[in-house]
Parts: sequence; structure tokens; C-alpha cells
Amino acid sequence: MKDFNHCESLYWVFTQLCNDQCDHCYNNSGPQGKRMTEAECLQIIENLPDRIDRIILSGGEPLAEKKLLFTILDALTARYGDTTQIMLQTNGDLLTGEILDTLIEKGVTRFDIASIDRYHKHAGARLMDLASLFESRGVNGDDRDPLIEKETYLVKGKSLSWGYWGATEDMWLGGNWARGRALEKGIWKRDPQHNFCSILSGGIGFLTGAPGIPQEISIQLWKINPCCPGTWKAMGDARVDKVADVLARVAESPVFRKINEGDPLGMGESIGVSREYATGRVAELKNICLWCDEFFREHFASNP
Repeated sequence: MKDFNHCESLYWVFTQLCNDQCDHCYNNSGPQGKRMTEAECLQIIENLPDRIDRIILSGGEPLAEKKLLFTILDALTARYGDTTQIMLQTNGDLLTGEILDTLIEKGVTRFDIASIDRYHKHAGARLMDLASLFESRGVNGDDRDPLIEKETYLVKGKSLSWGYWGATEDMWLGGNWARGRALEKGIWKRDPQHNFCSILSGGIGFLTGAPGIPQEISIQLWKINPCCPGTWKAMGDARVDKVADVLARVAESPVFRKINEGDPLGMGESIGVSREYATGRVAELKNICLWCDEFFREHFASNP
């Protein structure tokens, strides 16, 4: 049986507070976004697996809760030392030289500017300023891909790097996130052929990893999920549940094993929901994540 006390990658949205309120935001981040207490965040860190190769801290906007972010970074260093690569996803709006120095001092080695698109307030206008800022601190900008290779983030004595990306209709607003404000605003892409579950940040490999894809789970505030969009009901509560125990439990479920395979069309077969029925519903809903919601709400809830 896999040792779930070792996780290759963890994506943690520790706040939904944000200085912006983008129409495409999948978790409704904004000035009134949901937040957690310092005590809750520290308890979550205690409940994380004993070994994690990479932790991605995101939001919301992490720098909108700068004090909490610094506390989290200190706690992660105390728990994992330099054995875990810490990555930060930020829109870059609030980043200054002083803050960047502190983040580097506290162990962040990878920075991803996730706002270079027309949906964000500045629509990429700060990119050159940010490039100059990173260059002034010796942060390498040659690797622009935010989903850096597994071999890169496993190297000890990691060098500093940064990259940038943004939402596009084909990808980050594609068949992926029919969630939050994007769904409310009607700007999600209707594409039943797009299987977000089968790509990085989807459910594939969340238990075992997959070819070219690390074993990665997502924690949205405290909700433990197999993917960034998350299942309709979280797998567990990281404030009270040991993450490794949650993963070991769902690994016994044929439903979650299908998600691990990146096959949400087949996740209901073990409880009598056929692949043909699922395919038809995805075609009607025009989005595979909406089918996942419906499945967990209407079929799995009474057949756990």
C-alpha cells in the first residue's frame, strides 16, 4: 500500500481574500473572500503528511494576508526544513522589494505571477516591473512554466526562479473550472470533450501520481480535494483530519480510484451509474466538472 505520509505536491489555498475580484475566479476570491484563523492554519500544517516534496501556496491573494503567510512559511520551515520546495502563486500587485526579500528569507524558491491576462485588474501591465524586481534579487526568469518539472523541484539546494501565466478561454477558463464567479458570470467554456480530470491540477494521480504528473492534492482553505476544482463534498477537513489518513481511506473507494485514473466518466460504475449515462450527462451539462458535482450530490451522497 502506498505511504500517504509522503506527498509529492500539495496545492494549498490558505485564503480567499484578494485585492482584486476577477470575473473568472473559480473560488470567489475578493475583498470579502473567506479567511481562516492563524490557529486553523497551524493545525492544518500539523495534519499534513510527514514528507511533502512541493507545497504551492495560493489564494485569493497570499500577500493580502501577508502576516498570515509569513507565519505559515515559518511553520513550514519548522516542520520540513529545506526538504520541501515552497512555491508562491500571486497576482504580483502587492509585491515589493522588501516583501520579496522576506519571502526569500523565509524559504520561498519559486514565484508564479498568475495574472498576465485580460481578466485581472492590471492585465499584465506590471510584468516588466516585476521582471526587473526579480532580476534585482537574482531570481531566475528563464523557466516561465509555472508547472515546473518534478526533477527541478526535487533538487536540494534549489535556485530561485519565477514565471508567469494567466487565464485563457482554452485552458484556465476552458472545461476546467465551471465554478465560482466564472460560472456565475457565464464565462466558462462549454466543452464536454475537455476532461480536466485527466491533466495536471485535475484528479489524475492524486493518490499515485501518473506519467509526467506528480501525486498532487489540493486543499481549498481546509477542504481536502483530489483536484483544484474539488469534489462537491470535500474528502476531509484538514483542520481535524490527518491528510494521510484521508487519502488512505478514499484509496479504498473504487469511485476515487477512477478519479485517480483521470476517468470521471467511469467513477459511478461501481454503484450502478453507467459510463454511457455519465457521457450523456456531460454532453447535456457541457462540462465534465459539472457532471462530477452532480454525481457526488445525487448519486454518491447516498452510496458512500
